[in-house]
This record gives sequence, C-alpha cells and structure tokens, in this order.
Amino acid sequence: MSTSMATGSAQLDATATPPRLQVAGDWTLAHYASLEQAVAALKPPLGTDTVIDLSGLGALDTAGASLLAEVLGASRLGDLAQADPTLPAAQRALLQTIGAAMADYREPKLIRQGNTLTDLLSRIGAAMENVWHQQVQLLGFIGLTLQTFARTVLLPRRWRVTSLVAHLEETGLDAVPIVVLLTFMVGAVVAFLGSTVLADFGATIYTVDLVAYSFLREFGVLLTAILMAGRTASAFTAQIGSMKANEEIDAIRALGLDPMELLVLPRVLAMLAALPMLTFLAMIAGLVGGGLVCALVLDIPPVMFVNLIKSDIGVRHFLVGIAKAPVFAFLIAVIGCLEGFKVSGSAESVGEHTTSSVVQSIFVVILIDAVAALFYMEMGW
Repeated sequence: MSTSMATGSAQLDATATPPRLQVAGDWTLAHYASLEQAVAALKPPLGTDTVIDLSGLGALDTAGASLLAEVLGASRLGDLAQADPTLPAAQRALLQTIGAAMADYREPKLIRQGNTLTDLLSRIGAAMENVWHQQVQLLGFIGLTLQTFARTVLLPRRWRVTSLVAHLEETGLDAVPIVVLLTFMVGAVVAFLGSTVLADFGATIYTVDLVAYSFLREFGVLLTAILMAGRTASAFTAQIGSMKANEEIDAIRALGLDPMELLVLPRVLAMLAALPMLTFLAMIAGLVGGGLVCALVLDIPPVMFVNLIKSDIGVRHFLVGIAKAPVFAFLIAVIGCLEGFKVSGSAESVGEHTTSSVVQSIFVVILIDAVAALFYMEMGW
C-alpha cells in the first residue's frame, strides 16, 4: 500500500473512447473536504461504460470508500474491487464491505407532519383497534380455557389437585382479612351516611334496609371482585409472566405438558371456588358493620336489626348478588392468565401487563355489574 500523503484526486478523461476515470492519491478522512468537491464536480454516478483505473490509489479508509461508492455506485464498486487484482487485499475487502453496506442503505422516509385533529383521530383509532384486538384475544382465550376444562374434567388422573389447593389458599384464605375488613368499614360508612340522610325524613329505621339491600345485591360482590382483581389478577399475571420471561413455559411445552392445563386451569378453578365464599363473607361483614353503627348511633339493637332484615329483605336479593360472583371470578382469572402469556420477556413487559390485567379486570367487573343491574331491574328481580 502506498504511504504517500498526496491528496486524492479523480480525473475524468471524457475524450477517450470509452471515457476513463483515473483515481489517484490518498482517499482518507483527512482529505475529505477536497475529495467531496472533486466528487461533486464529476456529477456521479458515472456511466457503466466508463473505465475505472485504481492503479494510482494510495491510502484508503471508510470515508474515502464511501465517496468512491457515491461516484461509481455501490454495486459497481464491489464488483470492481473483486475484479481488480492490482489492489491490495485490505483495500479490496474494504471496498467490497462499503459497497455491500451502501447497496443495502435506504433513504429514511420523511414522516409527514399532520395537524392536531388528524393526530388525535389517529390515536383514537389506534386505541379502539387495540381494544378490539384485546377483546378478540380474550374471547379466544376463554374458549381455549373451556376446551381444556372439558377435555380434563372426565380424566381425574390429569387433575392438578395440589396446585388447585395451593391456589385456593392463596386466592381465598389469604384474602379473607382484607376483604372482611374493607367490607366491614364500608358497611359502617353506608349505615352512617344513610342514617344521616334518612333522619331528615324521620325514616332512620330504613337504614337497615339500605345496608342489607346494598350489600346483598351490589357492594358485597362488587367490592370483593375489585379487591380480587387488584390482588389476584395481578399475581396471576406476574407469576405466568415471569415464567414466560424465563422461558419456563417453553420448557413445559418441551416436556409434552399443556400450559393451559398446568397453569391456567388450577388458577381459574381456584378463583371460581374462592370468590363466592369471599363474597358471602363480605356480605356478612358489611351487615355486621352496618348493624354496629345502627346499634351505636340509632339505638337499633342487633336482634331488631336481624328481624328487620328477615322481614323486609327477601332471599332473592342474596341470590342476585351471589350469582354474579362466579362470572366475575372466571373473567378475573382468565384476564390475569392471558396477560401473563402476553409478556414478551423483559421486566418492563411484566410490569406493563400486570398493570393492564388489573385495569382490564376492574373495568370488566364494573361493566358486567352495570349490565346485570339493568337486566335485574328490567326483569323485576
């Protein structure tokens, strides 16, 4: 390789037949400014019939090679470097590499600047499309869960009893203190506020009916479902998502096991068993909280409180409330498991899908509860 420090040059002899381009000197970063002017004067790229003479080429680096690629064209530069035996091996390799890289290069597309209204409508449309895809995935996962249950329910040897009991303890027994405490406090607040309002009408006795009616039909199951959505759905997503990130689910499939049967079904069944029992405890705790306020503030003794509930509140109100618990339980468990399977493999993805599972679960619970309330009202139940 030449060790001269002469500035590189490119002389085009247009009078020759065919035209001839003489490349000489050092094509390096130190001479980039003058080389760029010489290349611009040639109005690249040159025609394919132009003969290229690289015999006078001195030092060469990537900056000079990129300018040669601009003059000759990326594909022709690579072919020329491969065909010219006079070039040192290092220069041939560099020219071929630059030619291949420049051939794959594409000019980035300019992003069209839209106005505020267009951007807003675009984001709304993207959000709606995302919601639609989520609902389609949820329906498909519900079908897959039901299919797995139907396939295994008649095969006792495939039941995961140990896993079911463990999840039942985690989702049910461990949640009893927080559910009972919260509903007890809410029951007391509802009774206190109800008595304050009803006192203006001289109807404080109906505070008992207010507490019983609200907790048996709505608050008992709704508060419990929201608590389980925040507590258990997030746990399901984090557990399955961590397994997905660590490729443990792939290992389960490699062992010939079904992740739906091994991971999803025990969690769904545990939630189906736990939520109705927790709902019943929440109803009792809410009534106890309301009864305590009635006893302390309204001078309604517990015996009278219970007798008023027995005479004024029918069993159908309890059945209306408890009937919603299995539906909520199934949807919460399925959403939590589905979001766990969506995790892509990073800790950030686990956090995002855990948040998404909680938000979706609470939204679905409130939506289904509102629809059910309208349905019961129209049916007169």
